[in-house]
Amino acid sequence: MERTFTRKVTVATAALALALTSATASFADDCNWKKNQEASATHQTAAAPITAVMGATAKHASASTYASGTIIDAAVGTPDLSTLTAAVKAAGLVETLQGPGPFTVFAPTNAAFDALPDGTVATLLKPENKAMLTSILTSHVVAGNLSAADIVAAVDANGGKLTVTTISGAKLKVMKYGDTLKIKDENGGKSKVEIADITKSNGTVHVISGVLLPKSDGHS
Repeated sequence: MERTFTRKVTVATAALALALTSATASFADDCNWKKNQEASATHQTAAAPITAVMGATAKHASASTYASGTIIDAAVGTPDLSTLTAAVKAAGLVETLQGPGPFTVFAPTNAAFDALPDGTVATLLKPENKAMLTSILTSHVVAGNLSAADIVAAVDANGGKLTVTTISGAKLKVMKYGDTLKIKDENGGKSKVEIADITKSNGTVHVISGVLLPKSDGHS
């Protein structure tokens, strides 16, 4: 299992170290739209409210989640993110995600991790696989504080699809399918936003239905 999964996800340790301290230059190129689109966000959101875009099964975070604390506090305080919390601790990313950021985190649920092949999570949590785990987790983190409305406005402004780069350098495609906002990873795996806008002092968490995996070896 370890050899198989290692073939699927490989990222240089040096690149990971850099990703943990700053957003990559490619993110600045691909995602500078947040500032540029700020003025149009109100218009776009009014035309397509995020509650409509995300579908009947998606919802906004409750008022109680709009509180002090960091992204880590949000994960620890959400029972359905307990696997993610354990993974973040095993990867040594707690201090990073408690830092000033800001970060936007697409947080997979426990069910999302359970859907991975049998034994995958246990393998990733082993100390010898820390770099691999870090690669996967940082493929869910984008530099900047992006609300659901920001994302929807940018998707609309870019013809219904948008590519963003995570702090690990992975490319994510954000799309609208009917009334659902979906995220596609580099392997074609798709997740949908289930809970939007858990707002914390150093960023925003959006809960998603799947684990986003970096590009596999030999695939474009």
